[in-house]
Amino acid sequence: MKRSLMTAAGVMALVAGTAGAQELIFPVGEGDFNWDSYAELEKIDLGGEQVTVFGPWLGPDQELVENVLAYFAAATGADVRYAGSDSFEQQIVVDAEAGSAPNVAVFPQPGLVSDMAARGFIAPLGDDTANWVKDNYAAGQSWVDLGTFSGPQGDDGLFGLFYKVDVKSLVWFNPENFEDFGYEIPTSMEELKTLTDQMVEDGNTPWCIGLGSGGATGWPATDWVEDMMLRTQDPAVYDQWVSNEIPFDDPRVVEAIEEFGYFARNDDYVSGGAGAVASTDFRDSPKGLFASPPQCMMHRQASFIPAFFPEGTEMGLDADFFYFPAYEGKELGNPVLGAGTIWSITNDSDGARALVEFLKSPIAHEVWMAQQGFLTPHKGVNTELYATDTLKKMGEILLSADTFRFDASDLMPGGVGAGSFWTGMVDYAGGKPAAEVATDIQSSWDALK
Repeated sequence: MKRSLMTAAGVMALVAGTAGAQELIFPVGEGDFNWDSYAELEKIDLGGEQVTVFGPWLGPDQELVENVLAYFAAATGADVRYAGSDSFEQQIVVDAEAGSAPNVAVFPQPGLVSDMAARGFIAPLGDDTANWVKDNYAAGQSWVDLGTFSGPQGDDGLFGLFYKVDVKSLVWFNPENFEDFGYEIPTSMEELKTLTDQMVEDGNTPWCIGLGSGGATGWPATDWVEDMMLRTQDPAVYDQWVSNEIPFDDPRVVEAIEEFGYFARNDDYVSGGAGAVASTDFRDSPKGLFASPPQCMMHRQASFIPAFFPEGTEMGLDADFFYFPAYEGKELGNPVLGAGTIWSITNDSDGARALVEFLKSPIAHEVWMAQQGFLTPHKGVNTELYATDTLKKMGEILLSADTFRFDASDLMPGGVGAGSFWTGMVDYAGGKPAAEVATDIQSSWDALK
């Protein structure tokens, strides 16, 4: 039987975990967790009601989410069942169409939520939850906007709550190299560009940039361009770009591409010269930070990149990061580019509504924070509970954000966001003018309409 044709119930029988049956990893009342928020949950009595959750996590990640859901089960008496699938995005549509959707679905990106909300497969969370997000998440309006879609009648509403976030607006460096040359962490894009020139004057190569990724070659450049859009334009323009309300070859988009080119198409700025950018594998690119002598001083990449650092690299000692800064002169605040999972009600029930309340509580965030691989914009959590200093520092970047935007390429049609945008960035890195590249990408988008 093909897994993609199995119902969620079938998947659940194979890979489901029962969160209510497991021991809590952090004893209630111990440690610096927000146990008051847990006590509030205990006022909800679900009396054995089954609450099903379907998401993308398997293996160790499934264990992490089940450790969190166990607190909801213990506090409310719910029978919580989580099922994970590596074909989640196909399966959730099949299940919704068959009338067998789980109570809550965990979407890796908001695009599918938008489609399913328009088809009436997702229950709106209501104005109270929207106002709660606005007040309790850093850059709260951004999170409301990202979770707001049109329902089947065309009315806009909040159709999902973001819980578990990733950060992309990071620059990685080797602290020892910075110390050796007396380099200071830049706090604005103007300072970053000045630092880049200073490094060249000192005989160093400022940047390692690699776009290679097999069939996905080019995607690292899309993150650069997205970050630059947020640093040169109002967030509303970014949104118009994502939806193609303005064309891809709008001068403001072309400017963002050229901002990437400011760094990537300068032979003095990039390890191996500009010609090596497209051919260098993104997984190998950051290794130049740790060479002796160093092949580069900085590497812009998302929070996952330490997985490709040399074995034995110690975070904070051998490697560190800083926020990819905004232009001081443009007064756009501190925008952050990233991604995250959005939790939506796909089969409404008292238990499903209670689970959303749980996700709003500090304890739901703190339990995962104290494990691994979790970041949150929730302003009410104890950030000292982050499992590592690295996660805590990333969390602080989230909490300092004025604007948060989701990875644009993930929100565009696949033929663009995972197609012509990728290949266009390779062409641009190879010397093709930004305006021509942007026009080619727009033509591909038009062909999909």
